[in-house]
Amino acid sequence: MTFSQKLPGSFYAGALDRVRAEMSAAGLSALMLDDPLDVAYLTGFHHFPNERPVACWLPIDGEPVLLVPDLEREYAEDQRARAEIVAYPEFPGVRSPFAVLAGHVRVPGTAAYAPSTSVARTRALAEAFPATRWSDSDAVGRTRLRKQPEEIVLHEEAARIADQMIAAGVELVRAAVEAGGELPAETELAAHVISHGSRLMYDRHEDVVVVPMLTGGLVYGGPNSAQPHRLPGGDRLRAGETFMLSLGCAVGGRFVESERTFVIGEPTTRQARYYETVREAQEIGTEALVAGVTCEEANRRCLAVIEEAGLGEHIRHRQGHGIGLGFHEPPWLSDGDATELAPGMILSSEPGVYVPGHAGYRISDTVLVTESGPRRLTAYPRELTDVII
Repeated sequence: MTFSQKLPGSFYAGALDRVRAEMSAAGLSALMLDDPLDVAYLTGFHHFPNERPVACWLPIDGEPVLLVPDLEREYAEDQRARAEIVAYPEFPGVRSPFAVLAGHVRVPGTAAYAPSTSVARTRALAEAFPATRWSDSDAVGRTRLRKQPEEIVLHEEAARIADQMIAAGVELVRAAVEAGGELPAETELAAHVISHGSRLMYDRHEDVVVVPMLTGGLVYGGPNSAQPHRLPGGDRLRAGETFMLSLGCAVGGRFVESERTFVIGEPTTRQARYYETVREAQEIGTEALVAGVTCEEANRRCLAVIEEAGLGEHIRHRQGHGIGLGFHEPPWLSDGDATELAPGMILSSEPGVYVPGHAGYRISDTVLVTESGPRRLTAYPRELTDVII
C-alpha cells in the first residue's frame, strides 16, 4: 500500500479562509508572502529559496498569485501549485520582480508582508506599489500554529520513519559491538540512518515532497555530544561512552524529530544519573503540554526537574519548540513565550544536560497537543534499559 504526501485541495481552501479571516480583522486588502514555508502552506509549491524572489500574493478575495522566476515556472506547474502563476524573466533584471507583480494584480490600498521579509524586499515593494500603505502581519504564522487533521497524518507518518531511523542506527552499532571490531564513525552512522530513512520513504510513498532536509539529523558520541548542535565528525564511537542520535524527517514537508541518547556497555553511576534526570524531565515536560498551559510554564516545569537534581549548570537550552513546515518554528517552549498551548499544536519536548569533557544527554519526542492531553507521535523506547547497547 502506498502513502501519498500530497494534501487535498480542501486543505488549501481552508488555509486561505483562515488567513483571510485574519486579514479582514486587520483591515488588509492583500498579503505578500515570500517565506518559502508560507508559500508552501498556501499554494503547495515547495522550493529551494535563493536570491530570486518567490512569493504568494494573497488578495482578500480572488485567486492567489504565485510569483516565480521563469526558471521555476515548470516546477510550480509540475507541483500543481494552487495559484495563478506569474513568472518574471530573471533577477535582478531590468524590471523588478515585484514591479512585474504590480503590473499583474489589482493595486491594494492596504497590504502587508510577513515579519521575516527582508528590508531590501520591503523597499522593492514600496517602489513597486507606491500607492499602497504597507505594514507587517503574522497572519499566516498564527494560522500555521495549529495543524489541521490532514497535516497531522503527515506528521504521524514522518514520526514512524524517524523512529525506524533510530532503530537502524542502533542495529548498526550493535552489530559492530558484537563483531568486536571497530565501531562506526559519527559520519558513517549519520550516512547510514539518513539513507535508511530515505529508502523507507521512497519504497512506500508517492508524490514525495522534497525539502532541504528530507531525512537527516545530528550524530555524535562521547565528549562531542556535550555540544548540542555539533555536526558529525570523523571520531569513532567508543565502548563505555554514550552517543546521541538526533534525527528527523519530513513527509509532505511536515517535520518531526526523534532523539535518544545511548550507552555502549553497562552505564556507570554517573551516566545513569544524568540519563535518568533527563528522562524524568522529559516525562514531566511532555505531561505539561496541555491546552491552556503557557509555553513558558511548560518549560519551567520541565527544566525544574534538572535544576532540583543539582544539574542546573548543565542546562544549555529550552525544553523545545514548535514543529510543522519548519523544523524549528513558533511557539517556543521557553521563558519569555506566553503563548497558550492549543489543540493541533505540535512541539518537540527535548530537555538535555551537557557536561563539557564528558557527554550530552538529550531525549526528544514530537508531541501533539490534543483536547484530551499530549500525544507523543514518536515512540522509540526511553527507559534506561532500552538504550543500553
